[in-house]
Amino acid sequence: MKVTSLPDVERRPRKVAIGTFDGVHLGHQAVIKGADTVLTFDPHPLEVLHPAATPKLIMPFEVKRDVIAGLGVEELVVIPFDKEFASHSAEDFVEHVLEEKLDAKEVSVGENFRFGAKAKGDPAMLEAHPEFETRVVPLIEVDGETVSSTRIRALVAAGDMTAARRCLGAPFMVEGTVVKGDQRGRELGFPTANIVPDDRLAIPGHGVYAAFADGVPAAVNVGVRPTFESGRGVLIETYLIDRSEDLYGRTLRVAFVERLRGERAYHEVDELIAQMHRDVEDAKRVCAEFTGA
Repeated sequence: MKVTSLPDVERRPRKVAIGTFDGVHLGHQAVIKGADTVLTFDPHPLEVLHPAATPKLIMPFEVKRDVIAGLGVEELVVIPFDKEFASHSAEDFVEHVLEEKLDAKEVSVGENFRFGAKAKGDPAMLEAHPEFETRVVPLIEVDGETVSSTRIRALVAAGDMTAARRCLGAPFMVEGTVVKGDQRGRELGFPTANIVPDDRLAIPGHGVYAAFADGVPAAVNVGVRPTFESGRGVLIETYLIDRSEDLYGRTLRVAFVERLRGERAYHEVDELIAQMHRDVEDAKRVCAEFTGA
């Protein structure tokens, strides 16, 4: 999939899906279906317009890019969103972006999509333009509730990876650079690849999870390691099962499958080690049984 910044885009007839697409959940996938081009924004518009109201993002741009590529899209066009772009009217967006820059022949949006200065543009405005055909996609429900990024953030924070996966259509993922920790896991016989989570991104609630790390079955602890007085903040500690390699400085992508238990403090280190052995066996079993996307 080609990734192009809007100023550099070449004009050609396109079928365009438009949205922020944080999480690329099932509702977003319905909007993208049939499009050859996805038009999105980076950073998230709220980071520019109302920084204090910016939600925790479900996925960083790199993960979003890869998930969209997996849907068979030919090109991802990224609008470098800033206050100047935000000041353009909805009509300007239609005329200068959709028509002049992209030569859109079909435009696909969700029914709650808003655009342009003060969010005055809506699907009805797009439908009023005969220059392209507009497809307005209704909201999608899973388990009797509308799928939304807000709902998914709440499920992730609660550690409900199964429900989050049903809304996303794939496991929830985090990505980060592996950093050196306290070497505590290595001392206990379970060396971990540690990621310091980005404050701008959603992370699972504290606990132990079965996951895949770059496709390898893993047991992951998200939290502050209450058994030890480390003074560190939250870490995502990933133990790759039956795999030993130096990951320091590498980018690791972790796909969460299931929460195994909550985080707790242990009075004896031997008790913690015994629990870690059980966690690894549980994670191994869950990953072996996993058949999802």
